Amino acid sequence: MSAGPSSFVPPEQPSPPAPPSTPAPSASGTRLAGAVLIVSTVLVGLMAGLFFAFDVSVMPGLAAGDDQTYVTAMRAFNKAIDGNPLFGMAFLLALAAAVLSAVLEFRGGRRAVALWVGAAAVAYLVVLLITFTVNIPLNNELADAGDVTRMKDFEIVERFRSTWVTTNIIRTLLCTTALAGLARALLLHGRTTR
Repeated sequence: MSAGPSSFVPPEQPSPPAPPSTPAPSASGTRLAGAVLIVSTVLVGLMAGLFFAFDVSVMPGLAAGDDQTYVTAMRAFNKAIDGNPLFGMAFLLALAAAVLSAVLEFRGGRRAVALWVGAAAVAYLVVLLITFTVNIPLNNELADAGDVTRMKDFEIVERFRSTWVTTNIIRTLLCTTALAGLARALLLHGRTTR
């Protein structure tokens, strides 16, 4: 036997298992997530604008008048808002759209986008909690205060000038924070879906 080149072939090494892959989001799923994110941003923006308008014009304007005018005008504003289904839908749908958007973004693998949208949803949820625990009870108390021409005690007006106005400023700041978070999420969504 001659000593020729070795014909030994080492056994094939098994390749390491591939990491589990997450399926790429479909184009339609990505479009849906983007559309819901836009709807959420617009609705939160409308709410931020409404609260801001009360901060800078409505409440200072009312404070410059007499107590009877204050009560009459606030009752009229509250009645108009409470009786407007478009407002009610936008007010509540803003949170629902933000939550749905966060879920869609997370499922689409856009974790950073989902985080920003989730933070915005939490800020807006606090707005709803403040509204239902502070502002609406004060509105109801004002509505139940009786005939404004016979009112002698206008203590409710003082509570509006302090508590209601303060919580409305907080709602404006929270809504603006949520809006900024959603704007950031829109930017990131656009970058990750190019």
